[in-house]
Amino acid sequence: AAARDALTVAGGDSTPDGRRPQQAWDAALSWFVSSYPLLGALAAGMTLVADADLARGWDIAIAAVNAEAAEIYVNPLAGLTHEEWRFVLAHEMLHAALRHGERTAWRDPYLFNIACDYVVNGWLVELGVGVMPEGLLYDPALKGCSAEEVYDRIATDLRRLRKLATLRGRGRGDVLGEPLPHSGGAGRYVDLDDYYRNALTTGLAYHLNSGRGYLPAALEEAIRAMDQPPLPWDAQLAHWFDEHVPSVDKRRSYARASRRQASTPDIPRPAWVRPEESARLPTFGVVLDTSGSMDAALLGKGLGAIASYALARDVPRARVVYCDAAAYDAGYLPVEEIARGVRVRGRGGTVLQPGVRLLERADDFPADGPILIITDGACDVLRVRREHAYLVPAGASLPFRPNGPVFRMR
Repeated sequence: AAARDALTVAGGDSTPDGRRPQQAWDAALSWFVSSYPLLGALAAGMTLVADADLARGWDIAIAAVNAEAAEIYVNPLAGLTHEEWRFVLAHEMLHAALRHGERTAWRDPYLFNIACDYVVNGWLVELGVGVMPEGLLYDPALKGCSAEEVYDRIATDLRRLRKLATLRGRGRGDVLGEPLPHSGGAGRYVDLDDYYRNALTTGLAYHLNSGRGYLPAALEEAIRAMDQPPLPWDAQLAHWFDEHVPSVDKRRSYARASRRQASTPDIPRPAWVRPEESARLPTFGVVLDTSGSMDAALLGKGLGAIASYALARDVPRARVVYCDAAAYDAGYLPVEEIARGVRVRGRGGTVLQPGVRLLERADDFPADGPILIITDGACDVLRVRREHAYLVPAGASLPFRPNGPVFRMR
């Protein structure tokens, strides 16, 4: 009976006298709000979900976090002290605020979670926030490294790393991709990037102005970097076009008369003209994944972005190749036709390498012409020998390490 009453209290229910006692994890979260300005604003917006059944059902040994719902899921039976709960909650809040789940990109999600754990635990030990529970990931030799650098260093020993454990447990990442279902979960209607950025930058300002001491340089750089968020995917794609697709140099010519001014109708004026068709005009290739897994809205968004930037760069035509189980060469298509929507062939499996090879070996495609590959990531391993880029949905990952830039559509 005593064990049952303890489990009930740990799960968040009230005691027999009707009062809900403040648990160690609640006290730790309140401490950040009242006494630790760096993470105080962030802690004020986070929700703690302490449910033993939920933790057992989702294999949460100590804690996990979901940035989308701003929820930290703790196991009330973990048996940690107040100081250890402070460390654990700060760990999960930094995971969410620094958007470690969204920064995974092409990397293995679990191994990248491990790399982020090394970095975050190193910061918290250096800051002296609480006490690190026994068995967490910490290596002083990795001090000053970013999560991406740590990933590159540890990804070579996969057998050993698979045995390491996060706060959720061995072989499972504590950064959750989706909120866990539980009673009382409320939806949020705020921009998450703005929320986490404002919370951390405000906390940093309070921390520095109140003289609370120095911060790890890498942590301060990571927070200040959030003040300048990355460019949206369409702006990044536009920069790629500017760099690799040369614009047409128009010139003035009297061969085609311009409109005469009403005030001086007898004075001929030159018009802007493009080079003759005999001159090589700028172009680029598009390898379009038309497999059954590709969403129609994704295809439309990708083709619309391509057409708009091609028109802005005065590119008259683009070489389009559709790929599913085989490659279908659509030839050179006017960008206006691409913008209106083209007839997509295929919708079978996904094999993109023949389409890439077709463009690389085509006699009528320039040797320096860049290639844009649009896919959802469920494709074969690609080897592209010329300038190229990938356009994929946000959250998708490629089954290989890409050599070219990857733009993620939201």
